[in-house]
Amino acid sequence: MDEFRLIAPCHFGLESVLKREIVSLGFEIDNVQDGRVTFKGKNDAVPRANIFLRTAERILISVGEFDAFTFEELYQGTRALPWEEIIPENGRFWVKKASSVKSKLFSPSDIQSIVKKAMVDRLSEKHGISLFPEDGDEYPLRVFINKNRVTLGLDSTGVSLHKRGYRKKQGAAPIAENLAAALIMLTPWKKDRILVDPFCGCGTILTEAAMIAANMAPGRNREFTAEAWDHLIEKKLWYRAVDEAESLINKDIGCDIQGYDIDADVIKVARENAANAGVSELIHFQERPVKELSHSGRYGFIITNPPYGERLEEKEALKGIYSELGEAWKRLDSWSLYVITSYDDAEKYIGRRADRNRKIYNGMIQTRFFIFEGPKPPRRTHNGNRGQQA
Repeated sequence: MDEFRLIAPCHFGLESVLKREIVSLGFEIDNVQDGRVTFKGKNDAVPRANIFLRTAERILISVGEFDAFTFEELYQGTRALPWEEIIPENGRFWVKKASSVKSKLFSPSDIQSIVKKAMVDRLSEKHGISLFPEDGDEYPLRVFINKNRVTLGLDSTGVSLHKRGYRKKQGAAPIAENLAAALIMLTPWKKDRILVDPFCGCGTILTEAAMIAANMAPGRNREFTAEAWDHLIEKKLWYRAVDEAESLINKDIGCDIQGYDIDADVIKVARENAANAGVSELIHFQERPVKELSHSGRYGFIITNPPYGERLEEKEALKGIYSELGEAWKRLDSWSLYVITSYDDAEKYIGRRADRNRKIYNGMIQTRFFIFEGPKPPRRTHNGNRGQQA
């Protein structure tokens, strides 16, 4: 294949952020739907997308699309695709996951079974064998059916892209790495601006921010399923993508990134995770309650994932937590505040209506990303001094 049609699933509500990332890598957007972005690229697109994208869940190679209202149509549509050009005789292939939305076919297990049978029948015919050893490289497939439109995607990633590899330990209810990156990218924060997370937990938001500041590609130190598919993607393209990622890293920067938490053990974990990611020198972690949040700088950012109170016994504590956050933010009168939470009364106890909010799914939990905008800093003049408002 000289050109691929690729599918990048993401958290619902973050499609626009992922789209911007894909465009910045030089790829052509093909389609944007709820929870995924489809784009086109040459054969180097698979390694570059896997290594560089911060907000995607995984990268799927689209094998084909067709309409199916019956299992027979699902079978025939799947069998018509050129699986022999993708999966070798000894390839280990299976339907990793099937999902269906507003479609006639809705049983995931039946969809998986029919698609697998169609693949086996096609490969049997084309390879001239009836039994497959399936002792070779892995070729996991994912099936999406949306309004009776079937999309078959080969999973080039393997372990989800949100697992960067640096988070060896974690606290309670950690935010996923790709979601943390997306939240940062939804704000105007840049590496020369102050960033504080007063509920930092295991440090994911701040570690992702530091990686963004240092231009560190999130997937440069991990492995991907498609690295073994030499007949589809040459090994040199993976090496080239990693070399590109390494050449872009710049940690010789001045950052003011700080994280607080009331749990000393969690702060220790946060420091370890930041060290694993190679950004420990860019973040200052400290055991400190939110009510003691303070900073002498102006025009900073608070980006945070405070407790949601998912358990009943935690609900009463939330009033105090969000009130303390609101009071601390008021003292930082030039700062902006960004909060992701499922707590319905967040705005009430923070003490102000958000300027905007965005619905985002954090796993299976529907949350809102509340945006409380502070004043814009004065625009920098050519000599680096502050001038008029930006």
